[in-house]
Amino acid sequence: MSYIDGFVAAVPTTNRELYRQHAQAAAAVFKEHGALGVVECWGDDVPEGTLTSFPMAVKRQDDETVVFSWVTWPSREVRDAGMQKVMADPRLQPDRNPMPFDGQRLIYGGFEVLVEA
Repeated sequence: MSYIDGFVAAVPTTNRELYRQHAQAAAAVFKEHGALGVVECWGDDVPEGTLTSFPMAVKRQDDETVVFSWVTWPSREVRDAGMQKVMADPRLQPDRNPMPFDGQRLIYGGFEVLVEA
């Protein structure tokens, strides 16, 4: 069964196009290194919570939008090998392709697929 890397970030709303360009470039690198697909979603209906929420999790500020993304891999083994290559790839280094958001507030994790319908 496939493996998923998930990401949630707060991106300055004015950086939407910069983020799209950054994500498009990163998606090509992920796919080159074994990912099956990359999905990037710009928050449209992301409510504030009382106890928990996406905005609270990334400490979203008034001038930011929550982004939700995932990368699909064929397996955890392919992901582990591919992610090492992605992180070392010069096309994604900060001096060449800087993140248009605060990476310290990026939430990410790897997930074993439990149900796929």
